[in-house]
Amino acid sequence: MIAEALSRLRAAMQQAEVDIMVVDHGELLAWLTGYTVSETLYRACLVPLNGEPWMVLRQLDEVPCRTQSPQLVVETYRDDEDPWFAVAHSLVQRGYQRARIGADFYSYGMTVHSWQQLARHLPDVQWCDLSAISDRLRSVKFPAELTALRQAAAIADATLNRIGNEVQGGWRVRDVAALAAGQFLRLGADTGETGPIVIASGDNGFLHASGHEQRLQRQDVLHVELIPKVRHYSARLMRPFIVGDISSHRAELAEQLIAIQDQQLRAMKPGVSAGEIDAIVRDTILSRGLRTDYPNVTGYALGLYTRTPRPSDFSTCFHASATWVLEADMVFHMYISAQSLAFSETVRVTPEGAERLTMLPRQLLALPE
Repeated sequence: MIAEALSRLRAAMQQAEVDIMVVDHGELLAWLTGYTVSETLYRACLVPLNGEPWMVLRQLDEVPCRTQSPQLVVETYRDDEDPWFAVAHSLVQRGYQRARIGADFYSYGMTVHSWQQLARHLPDVQWCDLSAISDRLRSVKFPAELTALRQAAAIADATLNRIGNEVQGGWRVRDVAALAAGQFLRLGADTGETGPIVIASGDNGFLHASGHEQRLQRQDVLHVELIPKVRHYSARLMRPFIVGDISSHRAELAEQLIAIQDQQLRAMKPGVSAGEIDAIVRDTILSRGLRTDYPNVTGYALGLYTRTPRPSDFSTCFHASATWVLEADMVFHMYISAQSLAFSETVRVTPEGAERLTMLPRQLLALPE
């Protein structure tokens, strides 16, 4: 996959007429090289239009970089040295002191401070703005990426099943999260980070809520979002659990939400605009009075997630004003919520509509009191 990724990047570089690309976006680093590292100190992969890429990073990270990306030339600096100077000096040493240098100014690595420091050490280069390239190049998935996403989706399915089989009224929400985290790690996920597991209320505020100390009581709605990662690739799955009997109102609401989202998923084909897909959920929910407002998106891109401030990728997401067009093998987290109930799936775009990578039955679930 790395060769194909490099080819995709170089085609974009050639179109932008840049000589070399500074890659400091954590997710693009992983996608392009097989290795990624936090932004504790500045680091970058330098990708020339012609010739082999090389990495500049702190000496402490040299061994894991060489292990995970044996194809890369690696240059290092000590922790007491200036990392921006190290990157700039490496470029100068290779003759790029007057080059057209591409940079993604949306990258979390390319802060204003980082750019100022690089520019100070490279006064004669021409900076070329390739903003958002890091996300755009990765939007259509390679087969190896789909394999990792399917593995992550299987972990989400198995973990949700275990929650349904073991959890009951009286459990702390923290204990449910601990069960999920342990299951993730046992099944091969990168980490035990679970996603929000909370007692739900309202239409959407609970989706990003926290609070693990509450105990499950009769008629509570336990909202479970699972976000396991395999080789950095995250699948996502949401289901609501009712403690005790499911009322007729909640059962009817769940059926409506699932049917509306099923219609949305069937429409997710290459060439369809994101706004059209979004309207299927947004307009129907509002017209039926299931919510009075729908300010959040109805889906967003899935793929690589590394150590950045961003837990979700909104480079392509579904909202009323979205005009971008779906392509085959894009992957998304599609979700719908109203009145404390939320359902979501990890889906892949195909000519026949969305293929669900998360495969559990789509239903409202009950837990014993």
